[in-house]
Amino acid sequence: MTSMMLEEAMSAADCVALQLASDTERYAELGRKLRSTQFSTALTIARGSSDHACNYVAYLIMARLGRVVASLPMSLVTLNKSPLKTRDTLAISISQSGQSPDVVEPITYFRDGGATTVALVNDIDSPLANAAEWAMPLRAGKEKSVAATKSFIASLVAGARMVAQWQNDPELLAGLEALPESLLDATRVDWSPAVEVLAPARNIMVVGRGISFPVALESALKFKETSALQAEAFSGAEIRHGPMALIEDGYPLLIFATRGPTQAGLLQLAQDMRGRGAKVLLAAPADVPDRDLTLPVAANPDLDPILAIQSFYVMAARLAQARGMDPDAPRHLSKVTRTS
Repeated sequence: MTSMMLEEAMSAADCVALQLASDTERYAELGRKLRSTQFSTALTIARGSSDHACNYVAYLIMARLGRVVASLPMSLVTLNKSPLKTRDTLAISISQSGQSPDVVEPITYFRDGGATTVALVNDIDSPLANAAEWAMPLRAGKEKSVAATKSFIASLVAGARMVAQWQNDPELLAGLEALPESLLDATRVDWSPAVEVLAPARNIMVVGRGISFPVALESALKFKETSALQAEAFSGAEIRHGPMALIEDGYPLLIFATRGPTQAGLLQLAQDMRGRGAKVLLAAPADVPDRDLTLPVAANPDLDPILAIQSFYVMAARLAQARGMDPDAPRHLSKVTRTS
């Protein structure tokens, strides 16, 4: 049995291949612009899955370029009408539809105030694309499933392309070119053990840290959207504080232990949580012997989260059906959300 969510998730590799073959000079031009401009402030502006994509892009910018990036509370502009200083600011927005007023209005505000504004947006004719100085198309095609999959993956890729051009890093650019084939491989990874554990579950904690934390945030959202599974995302550094009190025998945890400096701590956390009786689903690369789920690896470790979420989406679509739900018709949700 299939679903639009599964079909669209499986098409992500083709979408990414199209994106990487398009707008090459435009991204290079944007990279030159960012390298030549001094920013005192950098902000991201997004909601939902797009905000999780912004978290990934912000992490890349901070880790690779040393610029501190904050997430803007949009109500400061849309409701409070706060007199924010906009000059020498970089404002980055990500959106599938480009329709929500509380994303469009801040980008308009910052552009009018002299900021550099970038929109990574799937609908290039949308109000958001028209509002931004630099509108970069995701090229994911029309997304019919309510739960975003291919457009989220395309957002991560577009953000990584922007950072690679900004940094002028040939290694990261080469890693991006290898993504379509790696994404296809990621759809074939067997995550059925997660379906078996989570089909009867009532709740779950999803854990990541550093560059894998945005994937944990996105996975928790998809669990809620498509499986009505109460899910919370935590950093591996935070779980040992208040969230530890929730752990009891059989409590499920999904831990994304991608490569990098945070991996060792996440592997230790998985071991500790197993000792406390939790049902741990450790997602880690093939060289980790005690993993429960295999994470495919990219040509560059900073791109590993893109492959991780690809494998997750395939599992999540199948999990929803195993729980007797239709992943294409989440309760109370619509494709385009407009908030102000």
